[in-house]
Amino acid sequence: MILCRAEHAKAIDKAVFPFTQGGPLMHAVAAKAVAFKEAAAPEYAEYARKVVINTRALAAGLAAEGMRPVSGGTDTHLALLDVRPLGVTGAEAEARCDAARITLNKNAVPYDPAPPTVASGIRIGSPCVTTQGMGETEMAEIARLIGGAVRGEHVADAVAALVAAKPAYPGAGG
Repeated sequence: MILCRAEHAKAIDKAVFPFTQGGPLMHAVAAKAVAFKEAAAPEYAEYARKVVINTRALAAGLAAEGMRPVSGGTDTHLALLDVRPLGVTGAEAEARCDAARITLNKNAVPYDPAPPTVASGIRIGSPCVTTQGMGETEMAEIARLIGGAVRGEHVADAVAALVAAKPAYPGAGG
């Protein structure tokens, strides 16, 4: 979504339609309205603060597991970690974590010698687990589980136990 002053609207409309943007999709408009309403609430600022605290804790925990946080850490909801110190590629780390039911993705690191389809890093964030009510204690456990999965250890049962303790949809009967 692009917000602008009225004097720029015609130029922006011409620049994005029809090549970049199609017609208005009402479900997307509704989703954006809900997201803007949530982001305007005072509780959102506290949630965003917790997300950053959790992602920093997760990055520190992954550093303790032998992964190198690119740029020394994070100030956002995401962290980029170089997994080469563990002797694996980003693609291998992603596949091993996926097998353990941990969702993250391979990602190139600056000056990455590996092709993008292989990559030397992983990208991970904490918004979902923060929404589930997890905090810094759980970030240490998640880092340990990711480290184990990347090293090829069987951690799927421990992942399932953690998720069961803090379900994404409490009471959904899953």
